[in-house]
Amino acid sequence: MTRRTVLGMLAGAVSLGAQSRQERGKQIIDAAIAALGGERFLALRNRVEKGRAYSFYQEKLAGLAKATVYTRYLAPANPPKIDDFYLRERQAFGDDEAWAVLFTEEDGWEITFRGARPLRQQTIERFRDNRQRDIFYILLRRLGEEGLIIEHRGSDVVDNRPVDVVDITDAKNRVVTVYFHRSTRLPIRQVFTRRDERRIPHEEVTVFDKYRDVGGVQLPYVIQRYQDGQRTFAMFAESVLINQDLTDEKFTLPLKLKILERQK
Repeated sequence: MTRRTVLGMLAGAVSLGAQSRQERGKQIIDAAIAALGGERFLALRNRVEKGRAYSFYQEKLAGLAKATVYTRYLAPANPPKIDDFYLRERQAFGDDEAWAVLFTEEDGWEITFRGARPLRQQTIERFRDNRQRDIFYILLRRLGEEGLIIEHRGSDVVDNRPVDVVDITDAKNRVVTVYFHRSTRLPIRQVFTRRDERRIPHEEVTVFDKYRDVGGVQLPYVIQRYQDGQRTFAMFAESVLINQDLTDEKFTLPLKLKILERQK
């Protein structure tokens, strides 16, 4: 056997290994979509979550509010484009929802009785990055995106639950690692690394829990986020609705609303 033959066999084995990891990754993703509701999940146009939102600083409670989060998924290009953003979200607080934060595919606003104040660009970019790397957004709007690679990384045990671990890498080499419960097939945890304006890396972790059936779709009622091991946010939903007849007013600024100076 010649050296060239041996090298060819090794290259072929590596290629088959990568192909096998991608095939297994696709199988896990397909199983997750089926577990989440299949075609009903893929047909998700919007969702409304009502509950309590908590913010934390250095593991201490920094804020608490009644919250209603309205999320609208916009129609994607075919195929989806990596730099496009197919989502609008309104985070409303209090019983009267007089204070809200609105994110569109282009900008972001804080809305109060005084008017609408543009959010800092850093805040908008962080929100977009969070949502683009959210596993639910990926499954609903990024599958089929050019350059998106899905690979099975292996099996593990997380929080005493057996999981399949999948890496999702896009054309910009951004990686999201998602942990799918091996029995329910539902995503229970995701991890990615973000670099701040000083290029310092931070580990961002989101934990999904307490799944319930919502109109034939399985959705988590508890979502918690951690940065570098410290909890930063938690949402405990009391109710979740999907595919509601939401008006455009929920996701646009009123024409007569006063525009305030941008946050510094």
